[in-house]
Amino acid sequence: MNVPRLFCLDSVLIDVMLKVAALPERAGDALAEEQLITTGGGFNAMSAAARHGLYVVYAGRLGIGPFATMASLSLDGDGIAVPVDRNETMDTGICVVLLEPDGERSFVTSPGAEATLRSMDLELLGVRDGDYVLVSGYNVMYRDLAECVIGWLSHLSSKVTIVFDPATRMVDIPKENLAKMLDISTWLVCNASESSSLTGNENFVESATSLAASRDALNVLVRTGAKGCVVALSHTEAVVVEGFLTTAIDTTGAGDVHNGVFIAELVSGHETKDAARWANAAAAMAISKFGGATCPTRGEVAAWIAQPHR
Repeated sequence: MNVPRLFCLDSVLIDVMLKVAALPERAGDALAEEQLITTGGGFNAMSAAARHGLYVVYAGRLGIGPFATMASLSLDGDGIAVPVDRNETMDTGICVVLLEPDGERSFVTSPGAEATLRSMDLELLGVRDGDYVLVSGYNVMYRDLAECVIGWLSHLSSKVTIVFDPATRMVDIPKENLAKMLDISTWLVCNASESSSLTGNENFVESATSLAASRDALNVLVRTGAKGCVVALSHTEAVVVEGFLTTAIDTTGAGDVHNGVFIAELVSGHETKDAARWANAAAAMAISKFGGATCPTRGEVAAWIAQPHR
């Protein structure tokens, strides 16, 4: 019997993180209180899943240069496979992250080799029945990359679980691409703001229920920050899965951690609500630290949940 694997298309970037008291005004300046240069983007979800025992494959493309070297070391460190040939002419991209005191963050992204993924790269991955594929809205936002990704996903076996996170720039995804992704996805995982944008309903329980009824086979998880998340299996009413109290230091990658852990727990055979609760705990622990790939191991989550004051 084949062991399920997670293939992640969400692009790996290098995050240049700067803690600021407030965002600068236009043409202004801001002094960073702290800085961190680390591997981010799709790595956050992959590292979370890997630290919870799932075999993970980066289905994206690295480049050549100092940023690619940093990304490669991070991926190797968490045992994440990188089978796609590198782009030999450009480096991996970067994302400047401005982090405010309340944990909110703003981004400026400069794409690199990860944006040059080709159809042949995906075809050679060998995704099989039982595997999971995690797709970001960034993968279907730009025309050429979207055609490559959606075309490949559309021809995968129905026994492959496709998990789609539209991400923070969902409004920039062409409507036809968004509709196609919802049609072919097994799971939609998003935050409350994104679910509201999709349905026009700010009540996240009702919104998740509506989304789960919109397609024949679409399951929905809506992350609701400190409140936890809500889960709606296809054509069923959403249920609330409570969150955990924590001190938010840096929310960068919180949704990615939640996604990675949720998928890993599903693959391990846990019930949906239990997987979601575990993901809530892991995300709460992760945001109490500075940096993106701060997901704890499964053993650390177990110990944290067991504390009587949680």
